[in-house]
Order: sequence, then structure tokens, then C-alpha cells
Amino acid sequence: MKRIDALRPALPALVLAMLMVGCATKAPMQQGPVPPVAPAVEEPAAPALTPRMAAEAEMLTRMAAMQDRLYRVAAPLLINNAELCKSQARGLLGFTAKNRYSYPGEYNEAAHIAFGMGDRLQVTGVLAGSGAAHAGLRRGDRLVSAGGKPLPAGANASTLAGAVFGPLVTANPTLPMGVERDGANKQLTIPVTRACGFGIELGNADNFNSYADSTRVMVTRGMLSFTRDDDELAYLLASGMAHNILGHAAAQRNASTIGSIIDNLIAVKPDTSMLIGSGGIKPMPQELDAAADRLAVYLLARAGYNINDAAPFVKRLATTHPVTVLNGYVANHPATAFRVATIEKTVAEVKAKQDAKKPLLP
Repeated sequence: MKRIDALRPALPALVLAMLMVGCATKAPMQQGPVPPVAPAVEEPAAPALTPRMAAEAEMLTRMAAMQDRLYRVAAPLLINNAELCKSQARGLLGFTAKNRYSYPGEYNEAAHIAFGMGDRLQVTGVLAGSGAAHAGLRRGDRLVSAGGKPLPAGANASTLAGAVFGPLVTANPTLPMGVERDGANKQLTIPVTRACGFGIELGNADNFNSYADSTRVMVTRGMLSFTRDDDELAYLLASGMAHNILGHAAAQRNASTIGSIIDNLIAVKPDTSMLIGSGGIKPMPQELDAAADRLAVYLLARAGYNINDAAPFVKRLATTHPVTVLNGYVANHPATAFRVATIEKTVAEVKAKQDAKKPLLP
């Protein structure tokens, strides 16, 4: 659900169209003339900087850095586990793009100051190992054309460009793209990569939690700061992915409740009253948590992360922010001892398969 006050640093409408589109077929892309250059867009001059605008720009910059970390850690989990995601695997180009209008209201000018954003969509992130990364797409590239069609600019650019990208990526294994870089036009051909089709979201709140609503995984900034390294963060993302793959939110009839929390927390200024008490989320039964933890260890190993960090992280989190902390991760996933035992058993199982050079399939 789209909110006028929502900043979508993880996956706005256009990003969903570009990053996770329907499964690509083997139909060849028609070869034609060089894609046309879209009409020049005159970008507005930067406004006079006020203290409030400077503070807003600084906040957006911090949020972008946190989102960058999420993308970087999520990339190998998404790309290397399409086999285990099964029906939830999609075609992936592997980049995100926004313009100043992706940031609503007062943050429109802040985005212009912080990122130099104007009317034309520009690349804000490229996932390592994706087709976009292999094609040489860079952060800051301005999007000009896709599949020979000029891409729009302005307030509705995300929605209109998403309508252009969707059919092209669904029907073709590669996508010709025209970008503007350093004042010059450049043509790229981006391969479509098979990957897990989950949105990765940053929650703009200080509670220590991570949420999965069947289609997305969210980590709050509080939880992000709690993780000591990328391996611990990867475990959180892998656990959320595993719950989504196994359909646990739907089975618990929690999907709409968790989805509402995610929709709220992606706002720049979320309504934190939704986090009072349990937030309406039912605790996950230990059997479902254990099943997700077992799958998560495999997802981690296949992505090249250190699986030894998972159990110690779960224990440290339960000690630091115990089950009595409402709307915290442990309150939603209370069976710590049972989960740790499952993780440790699965780690031993995965290591045995690695030593025997057997496929890492649960």
C-alpha cells in the first residue's frame, strides 16, 4: 500500500519493477536501432540551504548508508538461493533507482541536496553479482531509455517507468538500457538474473526487530545497529527469507498485521504507536521457528556466509533484549533454547555436507 508520507528506501514501485520482475523467458531481444535519447531534462538548481534542510539531508544520507548495507548483505542470499526459493524466484536486474520525487514533501529538497537528485531517475544502488553489476551500471547513472523506449522523468517517473520495465524484463533474457553518465550517453545490455523475489526493507525505528510478511524482509535500524558484523545481519535476513519461503506468516495469519507494520516503518516519520505492546503479532511457534532456522543455515552457507555466528547471535540477542521486551525480536520468536539447538545441529549437518562435497540442499 502506497502512502503519501512514505519514503521507500528499500523497494519503491519502480525498484520492484526493476529489481524483482516476473520470471524471464528465453525469447531473444529484438535487435533494432540504437535506443533514442530521451528529451533533455533541465534539472532545477539547488535551493538555498537552511538548517532544517541540512538536517533532513543528513538523515536521508544516514538512511541510505543503512540501506546500502542491507542490499550488500542481501545480494548473495537472493542470488545464490533461487533454487531454494522455488516459486518465489523471479527475474532480477539488480539495481534501484529514484528521483527527488521518490522522497515526499519536505524531503524532496533534502534528496536534491543529499544526492543531487533532480527530475530524471538515477541509479541509487547496484547489487553485487547481479546482471546490472556485470553490465557495468553505476550508482549515479541517470536512466534515459529501456528496450528502445525513452524513460519518463518528473513526479510520476517511478510509476510510468515501472510500466515500461515490467513487460520488457518478463519477456526477455537481457535488457538494453541507455544511461547518462558524466554528461555523456552510454548504452548497456543488462542480463536478467534468477533470484529470490523478496523485497529487502529498512525499518525506520529503534526497536530491535526484524519482520517477514511473505513477500518482504525488514530489519529495523535498531536491530541493524545491534548486529556486530555482516554475518549476523545475513542470519537475520536469511531467517526472514526462510519464514517467507515456508509460508509461516500466512500460516499464522500474521501476514496482513506484519505487512501493516512494514508499510508504516518504511516512512521517514513512522507512527511508532503501532509498536506499543505486541503490535498484534502472535509469537512464532517453536516448530516453525526451528524449521526456518534450519533453512536459514542452508541459505547462509550457499551464500558464503559464516554459519558459526548464527547460534551465538540468537543467544546474545535473547540475553540483551529478552522476551519481556514487547515488540522485540525475542518476544516474537521466544523459543531461544529450542532454536539454538536446531541451529547447532544444522550447522554440523551443513559442515558434513561441505566436507563430503555434497549439494547444500536441506
